Amino acid sequence: FFLALFGSATSCEECLLIHPSCAWCAQEEFGRGRSLTSRCDFSQNLQKRGCDARLIEFPTSSISVLQNMPLSSKGSGSTQYDVVQIMPQKISVSLRPGDQTWFGLQVRQVEDYPVDLYYLMDLSLSMKDDLDTIRNLGTKLALEMGKLTSNFRLGFGSFVDKNMSPFSYTAPKYQENPCNGYKLFPNCVPTFGFRNILSLTDKVDRFNEEVQKQMVSRNRDAPEGGFDAILQAAVCKEEIGWRKEAYHLLVFATDDVPHLALDGRLGGLVQPHDGRCHLDNQNEYSGSTKMDYPSLALLGEKLAENNIFLIFAVTKRLYNFTALIPGTTVEILDQDSKNVIQLIIAAYNNIRSKVELSVWDHPEDIGLSFTATCQDGKPLPGLRKCADLKIGDTVSGCHTSTFSSFTIKPVGFKDRLEVTVDYRCDCGCSRKAQTNSSICSATGTYNCGTCHCEPGYLGARCECQEGEASSVYLSACREAEGKQICSGRGECSCNQCLCYESEFGKIYGGYCECDDFTCARHKGILCSGHGECHCGECKCHAGYVGDNCNCSTETSACVADDGQMCSGRGGCVCGRCLCTEPGAFGDTCEKCPTCPDACGTKRECIECRLFNSGRLADNQTCQRLCKDEIITVEALDTEDPGSVLCLYKTDTDCVMKFTYSEHASGRSVLTALKEPECGGGPDAPMVLLAVVGSILLVGVVLLAVWKLAITVHDRREFARFQSARSRARYEMASNPLYKQPVSTHFVETDFNAYGKSFNGGVH
Repeated sequence: FFLALFGSATSCEECLLIHPSCAWCAQEEFGRGRSLTSRCDFSQNLQKRGCDARLIEFPTSSISVLQNMPLSSKGSGSTQYDVVQIMPQKISVSLRPGDQTWFGLQVRQVEDYPVDLYYLMDLSLSMKDDLDTIRNLGTKLALEMGKLTSNFRLGFGSFVDKNMSPFSYTAPKYQENPCNGYKLFPNCVPTFGFRNILSLTDKVDRFNEEVQKQMVSRNRDAPEGGFDAILQAAVCKEEIGWRKEAYHLLVFATDDVPHLALDGRLGGLVQPHDGRCHLDNQNEYSGSTKMDYPSLALLGEKLAENNIFLIFAVTKRLYNFTALIPGTTVEILDQDSKNVIQLIIAAYNNIRSKVELSVWDHPEDIGLSFTATCQDGKPLPGLRKCADLKIGDTVSGCHTSTFSSFTIKPVGFKDRLEVTVDYRCDCGCSRKAQTNSSICSATGTYNCGTCHCEPGYLGARCECQEGEASSVYLSACREAEGKQICSGRGECSCNQCLCYESEFGKIYGGYCECDDFTCARHKGILCSGHGECHCGECKCHAGYVGDNCNCSTETSACVADDGQMCSGRGGCVCGRCLCTEPGAFGDTCEKCPTCPDACGTKRECIECRLFNSGRLADNQTCQRLCKDEIITVEALDTEDPGSVLCLYKTDTDCVMKFTYSEHASGRSVLTALKEPECGGGPDAPMVLLAVVGSILLVGVVLLAVWKLAITVHDRREFARFQSARSRARYEMASNPLYKQPVSTHFVETDFNAYGKSFNGGVH
């Protein structure tokens, strides 16, 4: 889409400002007969059209490392004052306008690094029991911190509030003893803003001695003047004794919230805090009754400027604003401060386990982005912080910039990376510009292949004066024979067209044939607002296509909560889902009661939302993927025609039932039973006995039937036999021809009976 802008570049400098991809041809004879704007194009296009690569102006960005000392591994010993925790330390960037470049940096927290810890305590009356608890804190804290560093120093300061109304008791009888008349604790010291009691020292016994001398005071309202004290402890570097080569820990112990900026106006303090040190000869804050309380922004700025990690040791969870102050940690303190040592050690370990980069001297026209590479080696775009580090871990950062100079430093570190930027805005060929050059008819300046004519002269070589006209010049202003001069949208002057101005946009081109306003529109917007109009054609920006650039190629809007494109039920067209699965609808085709997989998809949400089980049981995953409304009931209405009945078997062999429906409002509603339906399990012995008994019963019945059939059959046969036998007796008894046989012994003889012959034998 840069083609529309190429036409507006009439010099090398203008061309390079269009886009970092643009190049300029400074060759003298290049493009003769063409429009002068053709010298500005992509480098490869210029070479294809005959421009010598040596005469192409195409500056590129570069980076030079000016200081690159190696990272240290230990923070104590002889190298204590030469510890390096960031690499490189100084670089120079030669940057072309609009271009992007990147550079890497590494940060490492060294072992056994010195620690300065300043304990800043609220000494208002409500902290009396806490003061009693920490009277021997120095010895115990030094013992525990000695396990983490061999070079530890400890300091102590206290605060109450501004000694003025309405923050404190100001009546004369309270000036020396604000507890006057207070029966529970009748004696206390006068109210004060901030007092540096013990500067940082390695003599921990001094800490115990000074703490034992302290007495509490009293103020009127609940909030304290803690922010006054924090700022003084941060900016009074010499008075507090902060070392340059040490971690600076400021422990802020209180039982209530502090006053903020503008609260001072209640007492008539209209002067904002100036952010400077105001400790007098008595080591007390002298500006307490002169300036307002500091703001969060000022506090964060001064803490970061002096590399101080602030640890809020508080008894109430009312410190949400600490997220606005870089490098702060909040820990909950017991009512009597018994856990203060464990609290400080935990906060220190937390601080040492993370690295966060901050940018200083950040001009408004700068564009910065970070990519963190933490201990797992994976790049994390957009992140400038690594957490859960171990001492000695090295983390990396990839920084992308567009303009200006700046400083990068880890929060709480003294180390920093200084970045200087040199802008490459000029073309090299401009250094050889020739005024009143013969190439330009002695009436112009020859610069980077083109003539810049004196007023009143025109032409590629300044060869014409304004107002001259001839047929030769006029023919050069026609795109083709028979065409209008300058396409009817300009005047021909000295063989070149001077295009008219238009209220609709710009007319340009060698023959005024092009403009930037006659392209296709979408909803009345030229090129849909996602492209540039060039000669009647939309040149779409990256991420858009189509005649009017109304079709987005971005697919992020089509990705469903489960990560699938259009829920696997359609395709992404012009940045929107086109559902192809019958019955599917919704922005990502996620709604589909009639789809085969509808019950399976919703089942996982029922499992994780109602029973905290299943594949989505992780709470964050369940909340992200399962946003449907779920209603639990004792009995389901399965007669609703607009809902789909779903059921599945649980791990306990129960049956879970629910219905899935889509309301007219666009909400998906799941109505589920409160508990799965679980029938009594079968009794195995009874089942076995029933099966065996059934088999035996069937066998007995079959035997009885068989026996009955056999009995009936036998009786029939016996009856038939008896009937036949009776008939046979009757026939024998009534047959005259039948005689009872007689058994005799005889000698064989022949005789005839009734005309028949018998041979005798023994019968």
